[in-house]
Amino acid sequence: MKRTMIVLIALVILPLLVTAATAQQSLIETVANGCKMEIEKYCTQVTPGQGRVLACLYAHGDKLSAKCEYALYDAAVQLERAVAALSYVANECDADLEKYCSSIAPGEGRLLECLDKHDKQVSKRCKQAVKDVGLK
Repeated sequence: MKRTMIVLIALVILPLLVTAATAQQSLIETVANGCKMEIEKYCTQVTPGQGRVLACLYAHGDKLSAKCEYALYDAAVQLERAVAALSYVANECDADLEKYCSSIAPGEGRLLECLDKHDKQVSKRCKQAVKDVGLK
């Protein structure tokens, strides 16, 4: 059951919420390295992308090694930390984002760039949150 939840979390949330390329690469590497044997054994015919490899691992969930299960768990924990960090910044910067960046489309660092452009006007709370999570 725990394994199923971890794979489902990674399958559903990973493609939607991980926005930084390095964080995404780290999550992908964690799973790829930890589940290398299973990916080679069960998922070689799967075209990577859009969670298809994770779906394949999920389909073979009863055959995953402890190493692979741990890799999926570790990736889920990393993802949870990234989501918490983004939530923290979003909460602390909400008013600043609304005031200075409401016309900016999210993604690819555009909102952070916008906050940077308005650095002198951005609240101390927002600046501190961005610093706390290592975005600056």
